[in-house]
Amino acid sequence: MAPLLGISGKRLDHFLRDRLGEYSRSRIQAWIKEGRVLVNGASAKPSLLLRGGEQIEVSPAELPPLQATAEDLPIEILYEDAEVIAINKPAGLTVHAGAGAHSGTLVNRLVHHFASLSRLGGGARPGIVHRLDKGTSGVLLVARSDAAHRALAAQFAGRTVEKKYLALVEGAVRADSGQIREPITRDPARRTRMTARLGRGREALTEYRVLKRFRGFTYLEVGIGTGRTHQIRAHFAGIGHPVAGDRLYGAKAAPRIFLHAWRISFTTPAGGERVTVEAPVPAELAQWLGGLTIL
Repeated sequence: MAPLLGISGKRLDHFLRDRLGEYSRSRIQAWIKEGRVLVNGASAKPSLLLRGGEQIEVSPAELPPLQATAEDLPIEILYEDAEVIAINKPAGLTVHAGAGAHSGTLVNRLVHHFASLSRLGGGARPGIVHRLDKGTSGVLLVARSDAAHRALAAQFAGRTVEKKYLALVEGAVRADSGQIREPITRDPARRTRMTARLGRGREALTEYRVLKRFRGFTYLEVGIGTGRTHQIRAHFAGIGHPVAGDRLYGAKAAPRIFLHAWRISFTTPAGGERVTVEAPVPAELAQWLGGLTIL
């Protein structure tokens, strides 16, 4: 990893967390304590206050590969055939193990409930062809075999999988329907989020239509032609209408993000038929809508 230059007034661990947003704080802390972070050639404490201009060298440690662990926890199956399972993922559930999340994941539940899952995603992600953010609820497809995984992945890459979301966004979206085509890249100011405000990055297409207008909010059906990280969240934040409850992108605090993967249409590798699966709107989101004032 290329050396970094310290910034005056920053603690070493906070500086590294800001600059290396792809790594967890606990991993960075561990590297410092293990002597894998050198400041001007010497080891340092996480609390070291930088004066500015220091040369900081980081030698990341490779972690052992994660493995899914079977856990007898509930899952809701929306659709199932010989090759594909469609799960209704609740908000707050992490899809697979990662930094800070090892137990209770959707994958751990899948491993317990199903004897055979695709292994193309590795030991930590059996069956997982695509993902939903932790705070997003709704339909998620799971491949039961490697052949099914390849077939579904080809559909996602070819953009023949149709995905529809329901989103409540802050403010009054002016047009009754429209498209957002701004490219998306990682936000250099805050590495844990993406941005569509820099005019560069990976191409992204989001389409929407207004379902209902409320005082202070707009309820939308959203389709995505691409599958970029945080795409819907970054695109609507970029036009000044962050998804309700999405504090990472500037929305006011709420119990959860109002983003729900409502419907997915795909061609099942088991027989080649076109299948559409819908996940009902969660009760907490329906209750949220019921408390708003219709315009």
